[in-house]
Amino acid sequence: MIRVDVLKEAVIAAPCDRVAPYAADPAHAPEWYANISSADWRTPPPVTVGSRVAFVARFLGRRLAYTYEITVYEPGRRMVMRTKEDLFPMETTYTWEPYGQASDHTRMTLRNRGEPSGFVSLGAGLMAAAMRRAQNKDLAALKALLER
Repeated sequence: MIRVDVLKEAVIAAPCDRVAPYAADPAHAPEWYANISSADWRTPPPVTVGSRVAFVARFLGRRLAYTYEITVYEPGRRMVMRTKEDLFPMETTYTWEPYGQASDHTRMTLRNRGEPSGFVSLGAGLMAAAMRRAQNKDLAALKALLER
């Protein structure tokens, strides 16, 4: 099966205890994800393992609606979300770690991976390239928001 696996990272001039809670809160996703227009809780906040959030996004010119479930949550360190949408099950992982001599910066990684099926698998290469571009924009937007 064709697999899509895109990993990007950014160093943000703000400490982990500021970056991680902001990035992990789905309510903030439309503020820094260029393609996400809404995020609606399907379970009561805050984020915890088992939390579910419905997102609406535009990707490659199409409207996408999907629900992520938080499967791993280590506050301030790592969060993993999965969706089981039929044509493109996806997993998104965030990690955060202190960076710099005074640990006053954060190194954040953003990884999206999945296994498209059916006709969607034909465009896996195009999808991966578009994800790389989107992740670069998203992390740059998050960096700009948190470095103010």
